[in-house]
Order: sequence, then structure tokens, then C-alpha cells
Amino acid sequence: MTTSIWRYSHLTLAISSFLFVLVAAVTGIVLSFEPISKQLSDYSISNTEEITLAQTISALQKQYDEIISITVDENDFVSASVVTKEGKSDTFYIHPITGEKLSDIEKKNPIFQFATSLHRSLFLKSTGRFIVGFMSFLLCLIAVTGFILIAKRQGGFKQLFSKVIKENFEQYYHIIVGRYTLIPIIIITLTGVYLSLDKFSVLPTDKIKHSFDFSSTFPNKKITVVEFPTFTNTTLNKVKSIEFPFSEDEEDYFFAKLNDSEVLIHQYTGTIISKENLSLTSILLNWSLLLHTGNGTIIWSVVLLLSSISILFFIYSGFAMTFKRIQKSSLPKNKIKKDNAEVIILVGSETNNTYPFASSLYNAFIKKDTPVFIDILNNYTSYKNAKHLIVLTSTYGEGEAPSNASKFLQLIQQTTIQNPVNYSIVGFGSRAYPHFCQFAIDIENILEQLPKFKTLLPVYKINNQSFQDFKTWGHQWSEKTEINFELIQEIKKPKKQQTFTTLSKTEVNNDDSFLICLHPTRKLRFNSGDLLSITPKEDNIERLYSIGKIGNDIILSIKKHDLGVCSNLLYQLKQNEPLKASIKQNKAFYFPKKKKEVVLIANGTGIAPFLGMLQHKKGTKAHLFWGGRTKESLKMYTPLLKNIEQSNIHIAYSQEKEKEYVQDLLLKEETTISTVLQNGGTIMICGSIKMLKGVEKVLEQITSNKLNTSLNHFKKTNQIKTDCY
Repeated sequence: MTTSIWRYSHLTLAISSFLFVLVAAVTGIVLSFEPISKQLSDYSISNTEEITLAQTISALQKQYDEIISITVDENDFVSASVVTKEGKSDTFYIHPITGEKLSDIEKKNPIFQFATSLHRSLFLKSTGRFIVGFMSFLLCLIAVTGFILIAKRQGGFKQLFSKVIKENFEQYYHIIVGRYTLIPIIIITLTGVYLSLDKFSVLPTDKIKHSFDFSSTFPNKKITVVEFPTFTNTTLNKVKSIEFPFSEDEEDYFFAKLNDSEVLIHQYTGTIISKENLSLTSILLNWSLLLHTGNGTIIWSVVLLLSSISILFFIYSGFAMTFKRIQKSSLPKNKIKKDNAEVIILVGSETNNTYPFASSLYNAFIKKDTPVFIDILNNYTSYKNAKHLIVLTSTYGEGEAPSNASKFLQLIQQTTIQNPVNYSIVGFGSRAYPHFCQFAIDIENILEQLPKFKTLLPVYKINNQSFQDFKTWGHQWSEKTEINFELIQEIKKPKKQQTFTTLSKTEVNNDDSFLICLHPTRKLRFNSGDLLSITPKEDNIERLYSIGKIGNDIILSIKKHDLGVCSNLLYQLKQNEPLKASIKQNKAFYFPKKKKEVVLIANGTGIAPFLGMLQHKKGTKAHLFWGGRTKESLKMYTPLLKNIEQSNIHIAYSQEKEKEYVQDLLLKEETTISTVLQNGGTIMICGSIKMLKGVEKVLEQITSNKLNTSLNHFKKTNQIKTDCY
């Protein structure tokens, strides 16, 4: 069964049972407090497993003239029906050791009574009970299909509790909470179904019938009730009720209901006259009632409470994810026919997260008047004038194709094309999963075997939906094809913005760059490497700047452009002037805390996050490689480079007499670079994409020559961190 069927089943079940699940969860939350409140009451007995029935009977005999019955309910409250010494009949809760009256039998609280009726039958009597039972079964199916989807997403059942990649709040906690509440929810639903089946007499009935013969000979020796072996050997936690004989006639007997049996006991000798075990149906019914209501245990009641709350969260998060998926579910409408297009973009995505990337690429081509056609992978066919094929695809589960790409591999091998086509494949996924971009790799393996297809670039893998990485691929593709375009991320209006106060700003240096220091007006959590999002009102386009954290302030290094809307906005800020912006976490580019050595590589304004990281590096040894235009370029940053040994600072100037670039510095220090990587250290790179390409080329050379290992190995182990633009 394909993943899409599981997803559609999960969604269909959730929609069809939405109102019931909502009512069941809310009333379940209310009812979970009932056993908790009872366990905290004055007449709650906590050690019934240590008190014998004989002890309780003995205590009652001293306090009252006659005992009619003793009952131990599901909360382990002990009540007795007695005749007092004043000759009055009464029933109340007792202390099982002293026999003293603790409280009258309380009526059910009206709130709990209302919630119980609504929870059981929706106030529709038998019809409601049937609906509730059926919906409980549907909720069980929702839980099971959800569990299967989580397993698929995580890469198999063995990876169920592996790290979850946080795409957004709803998705992340839908999985996290779902993993831990699955079993309680299944227990709740199955016991609910079982109780409903019992209500409608669907379960096999097996009434206990005792057979005994009083003509049989019983021992003549009479013993006191408290000496009865059954009573001295039976603790209260095993008792449901015991009825005392109505008369002194020998044929009257004690009738005891235990958790697993019913027993008739001779009233003089204590001999068991008859014992019949409860049927399996009855035992399961008792357990279902206990597990469904939580009566008698605070711990399980709290589990039921948390499970009911989690169901409400699943309702919210599930529909929120569906709504977001629908928003991203459509690709741009094609402006030309497929046979007139030179560039074909085909998309594969299970959760539609790849669609915004595909839309951005399509729109970039349209702006440059490049004939382009976009579609999903399952619609692959022949394209008469196609010169370039671009595949953007995610991988689902254990290396599987997304549902809208499941037919692609078969189609591409069956479809005949006339003209050669250059192809490039971009895979989306997360390195945290074992089958990272596996489907993209599978596509490449097939296309390599087809003579009409020529690879333009190796498979490019994008981790955690990084648009920055996508832009890097776009630059590489443009250089190869000489078809220029600019990828622009679709930005929604920022939901929350904070106010920052301008503390200081430097003048523009000879590189047209300046530093600006901002202070948040309220306490915010952020780290060097995070991004400051600024959306000027002039064009409503978001800009992201890498943050350096110094104390509790933000330091930004900005390149001022004559026509730059945002750079000019920042440069025109005066001291104490406010700025509206927001912080975006960028955990993938945080300074590693537990590494002994780190190499920081930057050019130009890319040094900003490193200026903050060097203030908080603690015991980690840092090496800084930075490239600027002239010696004058460095002066602006020098005051912030005091927390690093001068011998570990390596500077390259591209416009001095001896022209040098960052790549040249790395080759000079190749022993340092290789040693850091070999010892598990980290290399962090921030700056222009052009610089990144040159640096990666040199790093590949160093790792191959010095370590006999490809640079990709260190990327997979997360020892190479990049934030380039």
C-alpha cells in the first residue's frame, strides 16, 4: 500500500470523525480529573493490598451490631452496609482497619455526570452509544495510520525514535507527541469499543451458575468469621464485594465477588461451598473499564489526561499542516505548451515542501523570457524542443519516491525522445535520515543509462530545505548553461517583528562596507549565526543578514549599494533610532560547543557572525581566514578580533601589491586544515558563493591529498558548515 493511501486514509478518518474526537477529547479531559479528585479525598485508602478481609470484618463487628455487606469499588474506597448499635440501617465509607465511618456515600458531581453522559452517548441513548463505539474504532484507525506515517517519514520502524527534523512547529510536535501517546490512545479507543460492544450484548455472555449440595458433610467444628481461611488470605484489593448471610440457617452462606471469581462460603465452618472463575469476557470488561476511566490510580488518570490533551493538539496541528500543504500544493500555471519549452522542470514531493522551490525556479526563468514548462514527475512525457531537464524531488520514507513521482522511473525508460537533453537533479531531504536524497540518486542512476540524456551537474543535495543551498545550485547551473536568472524566495509577510534600537554605526570604509550595532528592546534569545530578517516597506522583500552576537547586542556587517533599499535604510539609521526586524534561527550554522578546534573562513562582510562567535568560543581553539580588498578593509574589524591569538589570524588582500585570496591562505595552512578535520573539528564558511566555490575546490584538494578522503565525507559528518549568499 503506498504512502499516499495511508495519508489520505489518515486525513479522511480525521475529517469524518472530527466533531466526535473533539467532544471525546474535551470530555475525556474533564473526566480524567474525577479519579484524581477521588484519590485525593479523605476516604481514599492507599494500602488495600496490605489489609485482609478478616481485619476489616473484625473491626466492623466491634463497631456495629450487624454487617450486611462490604464493597470495595474501582477507586479502592471501602464501604459497608451495616445495622448500627442504635438499630438503624446505614451505608457509608469506612476505614478498613478501624471500621470507623469516614463519609457518607457521595453522589456523582454534576459536572462529571454531565461529561459522562456526553462522553458515553452524546445524550442520544442507544443510538449515541453506537455512534460513540463506532467513532472510537475510527479514532483507533487514525492512531494506527498516523503511526505508520510517522514510521514511513522517519525511514522505517527501527528509526521511529530517531531525530525529527523540525520543518515547523505543527509538524515537529505532531510527530514528537504522536510517538509517545500512540499506545495510550490505542488503549483508550480499543477499551471504548469493547465497552460499547458489551452495552449492546455483542460479547459472549457467560453467567456464573453455582452448583452445591448442602446434604454433603461439612466439618462440625464452628469457627469465628475472622478465622475463615478465605478471609484471612484475601486482601481488600482483590475484593469487589461480600454479602453476609441473611439468617443463621446453615443453608445461608457468604457470597463473595472477587476480581477473578465468585465464591460461596459456609457461614459456620468457612469452607468454600462453590467457586466459579469469571469468564475471559468479564475479566477483559473489568480491565477495559479500569483502563478507559483511570479509576483507582492517579498515574494512569494523568496519562489519560495528557492523552486527551494530545488529541486536541493533533486536531489543531493536523489541520494546520493540511492547510499549509494545500497552500503549497499548486505549481505555477504554464504559459506555453510543453513542446515549445526549452527548459522542463519536473517536481516530486510528498508533503508539497518542494513546490515553493520549483515555483521560484519557474518564475526566475519566466522573468528572463526563457521558454519553460513545469509539471510533476508522474506526468513525464516527450518534450519536442527540450534542451534541459531539471528534476526537483524529495525522498520519502525508506528511500521511496514521493507519491506524485512513483511512476517516473518507469515512464522515463518507456518514453522515446528525439533530441539529446541535458539534465540536472536536485534532491531535497535531511542528513539526519538514513536515506538522504535516495530517490534523487535513483533517478540519476537510471538517466545515466539512457543514451539521450547527458548529465550537466552531479546530483545536488539540499539539506533541510535550505534556500541558500538552492541558490548555490542555481549559480552553478547558470555558469554551466550560460542561462542567467535570479532565484528569489517567496516571502510571506512577517508574523512577528521586534523593535531594535540603533546603538552605533561606523562610517563606510573603502569597501563601501560598515558595521552597525543593534540592541533588542526586550529580552530575546539568539546566537551568532542566526539571521536578522528585515523587510523594508519600499518593496516588501525580505533580506537576511548573518548575526554576530556581542553581549546581548547584534553586530551586522553591511555592504552598502547605491541602489540598495535595505543597505541604505540601515546606513541612514541614527543613534537610538528604532528598527523593526525579526530573528530567524539558523542552528545549522552555530559555533560547535564541544569541538577542540574550529576553522572560520570568510570574505568581506561574511565575517559578521564570526565576530560574535570569537567572543564566546571559550576553550575552543579558533583559526580565522578572511579575505578583503586592502589593508584598510580590515581596520573596521580589528577591535573585535582581540579574543583570538594573532598567530591564528590569516588575512588575504585581493588588491594589494601581492594579490592573495582566501583559497591561497588555505593552501599555505593545509596541514592545519587537514589536522582539524582529521581530529573531528569543524570548518565554517560564510561569505559570497563565488568564494565558497573556490574554497570548496581547495578543501577538496587538501582532503584528497592529505587525508585520502573526499570533502563530501566531511559534509556528511556535518564538519563543514556553510552560510553563503
